Amino acid sequence: MRAVGAVVGALVAATVGFAPGAVADDVQSKQWYLGPMQAEQMWKVSTGEGVKVALIDTGVNADTPSLKGQVLTGETPKSVAYRSTVDYEGHGTTMAELIAGTGAGGSLKGLAPGVKIVPYRIELGGLKGGAEEKKKTPEPEDAIRAAADTDAKILSMSFGEMAPMPKVEEAVKYAASKGKLLIAAVGNEGRTSRDNIGYPAGFPYVVGIASADKSLTVSKFSSSGNSVDLSAPGQGFPGWCDASFRSYCDDVNGTSSAAAIASGAAALIWSAHPDWTVNQVTRALVDTAGRTWSKNDPSKYAGYGFIRPRLVLENPSYDAGSAHVDPLRAENGGDLLAKSAASSTSSSSSSSSSAPSSSASTPSQAPEKGSTGGTSAAGSSTESSNDNSTLWVVLGAVAAVVVVGGGGVAVARARRAR
Repeated sequence: MRAVGAVVGALVAATVGFAPGAVADDVQSKQWYLGPMQAEQMWKVSTGEGVKVALIDTGVNADTPSLKGQVLTGETPKSVAYRSTVDYEGHGTTMAELIAGTGAGGSLKGLAPGVKIVPYRIELGGLKGGAEEKKKTPEPEDAIRAAADTDAKILSMSFGEMAPMPKVEEAVKYAASKGKLLIAAVGNEGRTSRDNIGYPAGFPYVVGIASADKSLTVSKFSSSGNSVDLSAPGQGFPGWCDASFRSYCDDVNGTSSAAAIASGAAALIWSAHPDWTVNQVTRALVDTAGRTWSKNDPSKYAGYGFIRPRLVLENPSYDAGSAHVDPLRAENGGDLLAKSAASSTSSSSSSSSSAPSSSASTPSQAPEKGSTGGTSAAGSSTESSNDNSTLWVVLGAVAAVVVVGGGGVAVARARRAR
């Protein structure tokens, strides 16, 4: 049975479409985060050039104005390349534009416009064509494994399932062992219950991303739990909401968008520091994240805080720490790359000594990082968010603290159970 066949559901609960022919007149002005994050200043240092992002989603339309020349259509491995540039919902194309869009003609501008996207198409609920089409469409675990064997540095995954998927978890561990940065949306179930992270975001070695709105408040729809690692813009800007690609829709909200933008932020950093490992890129994102709470006391709603890649890029001497120590090893239940490196060294020297005791977590350990369920998917609500969390984020010269009805800061600082 297909793991995520019915996960995503509708892309957007409520959208307002632009009139045909007015595709992008005001789109970039609605990308509210580009100014406060000082995107123009960051692009003077890094645009993400030289970094490839494997986008595992509904496919990517490489012919939109924003993505012309940005999609490496011939680099998707043949085993999982079936119709990878045919987007059946518009979701994957939106994610690609948020990461790497050029903004041509006033279209969506990606946070990392120098990045190249490698498209992978899986079934996320809206696939049409019957049993034969579903049979030909790759499973998520196959796409993840195939991407792990390429030179893409980042795997961006805006999909999920409420229950752990063992084959996907094994694929995630395989990709992590290859030094890939795995980024996933935590899900849009924040209104239904707490501690409801979806998978793969809930698996060890996946950086789970929550959504924040323009007021720097965690979105109401954003799932919460132990696997929220960072937060990023995910609400209040346009995107594609169907497969016609005639016009964007307003307020295509969801942790999917937040995960895409976080992938772009990671690409900016990795492009500026191409010799860094996944551990160093992840540590830089965590250490520079905007928060009001202690880094040692991450929030169930915003994780370590709101992404601020500018703080890394503006400092050419930035110290990202050890290349071989996972900054999230406590959440991950071990340091997978350290074990792999030790095993490789042991093997090459014909030594009989074993690897260090810290190791990758087993499937039974996954719930320690994740929670009891939830979905990582596309859009949710167009409502503003006022009750989940607050972030203190210095974005350029702007400092903002959002006071949330009564005990907002206390909620934001709630310690995550491990």
